Amino acid sequence: MNQYVIVSDATCDLPAALTEQLEIVVIPMEFTMSGKVYRHFPDAREMSFHTFYERTKNGEMSVTSQINSITYEKYFCPILEQGKDILYIAFSSNLSGTYQASRISADDLMERYPGRKIVCIDSKAASVGEGMLVYYAARKKREGLGLEELAQWVEINRDHMCHWFTVDDLNHLKRGGRVSAVSAVVGTALGIKPVLHVDKEGKLLPVANVRGRKKSLEALVDHMVKTCVHPEDQTVFIGHGDDMEAAEFLKSLVQKKFSVKEIIISDMGPVIGSHTGCGIAALFFIGTEK
Repeated sequence: MNQYVIVSDATCDLPAALTEQLEIVVIPMEFTMSGKVYRHFPDAREMSFHTFYERTKNGEMSVTSQINSITYEKYFCPILEQGKDILYIAFSSNLSGTYQASRISADDLMERYPGRKIVCIDSKAASVGEGMLVYYAARKKREGLGLEELAQWVEINRDHMCHWFTVDDLNHLKRGGRVSAVSAVVGTALGIKPVLHVDKEGKLLPVANVRGRKKSLEALVDHMVKTCVHPEDQTVFIGHGDDMEAAEFLKSLVQKKFSVKEIIISDMGPVIGSHTGCGIAALFFIGTEK
């Protein structure tokens, strides 16, 4: 059986220590603030999570870009040159062109490296939801699954990686066209917080509006109650945008409702944060369906 490496992109928002422990290669993604381009790595070496969110709170805009072929070559070629294959799990194709770009690069590189294989899979997920899929895939790899077996496992199980989240600042959703300008103004005045999720197609959908931050966080756990399966065997993930207080509150709510195996709290990075703003809080778990 040929050796292979699991690769993902920085939108997976997994903690750096975890990617190192599980030997996951993470390709950085770029964002631009005040005319300067930064690369986001899991360890946030070029701009800390706190600094990024502070700058957005002060009114700076961040623009993101997808991974290009040069970057794919930089990270894929050393693996192929070691005689190893690649399983690449990409950011949702309904939220970015990253997956399509990876397929083009993979086809080109497999011609240049005959006998090597690059399997690209659309995670149909975002942020720590993508990261959770990558995390479980890495664990399955350690159990001995081969490349093709694991690729099939990922394609089947991606439909069960549930994403539920809320944001504290409606203005970033207004920028992305998720809410109207009027709704953002009125919602902010009334303390309305949207509850959103990522569906089976990897699309971001608003589901409900609730009044108040606490109720919006409780609503995330309510959805977990409805669809979660075998929580005692699960590693549940919580993501946040520079709001550890909200993340810890979510953790306490989950622990009151379930006896989960483990809860991992992770920072949500600038690539996702550019579209959500400071204060995003998200809950990720395995359920009957997304």
